[in-house]
Amino acid sequence: MKQIFLVEDDMTIAKNLTRLLSTEGFTVTHATTQQQAFELLGKQQFDLGLVDISLPDGNGFTVCTEIKEVQDIPVIFLTASGDEASVVTGLNMGGDDYITKPFRPRELVARIKTALRRSEHVSSTVELCGLYVDPAAGIVKKNGGEIQLSALEYRLLMMFVSNPKTILTRDRLLGELWDAAGEFVTNNTLTVYIKRLREKIEDNPSNPEIILTVHGTGYRLGDKDASK
Repeated sequence: MKQIFLVEDDMTIAKNLTRLLSTEGFTVTHATTQQQAFELLGKQQFDLGLVDISLPDGNGFTVCTEIKEVQDIPVIFLTASGDEASVVTGLNMGGDDYITKPFRPRELVARIKTALRRSEHVSSTVELCGLYVDPAAGIVKKNGGEIQLSALEYRLLMMFVSNPKTILTRDRLLGELWDAAGEFVTNNTLTVYIKRLREKIEDNPSNPEIILTVHGTGYRLGDKDASK
């Protein structure tokens, strides 16, 4: 049974989340403050952190850093704001995903299961055609220089890095990718995000080597893998 570490100061939200996750087969341990979270991290092992960005005695970014240093498990941020800068900051500090309140219960459960699956497959850095990805640190570099990805672009890239030998169908990508408003990404916007991501990570976006198109099916990660 997977152990979820919930760091949330709103008791009503925490109660509802605990009930929801328990019905999905997870065990939930709840902390209401940054200090309490630090104490619990030293006493118990978890599989995933669900962390509110705003806490009464600190913030979720600091908690995420501590979680990564002590246990190195996936972290999903809970935020009441759709502020892109805060989201990207969290991802750059090692967060694996985020979800904006109020959120759909099924969406949250899907995000948690996806993050857990990724953590089982991505445990090392990946280098491919000049691209360097460090999932644990949330760092993406191209030819030695760090590049800035939007939250959704980062999430999209991580799907390919997490499934290096798998063709990702458009239906699967659409099923797992959500925009900041909590809606499904549409077929047209998926094409746009693939294009934007390629423009940032490919040497020649019109002739991609990292994210390849599998005509009539979807996309896959390129073959020139040099995982460390």
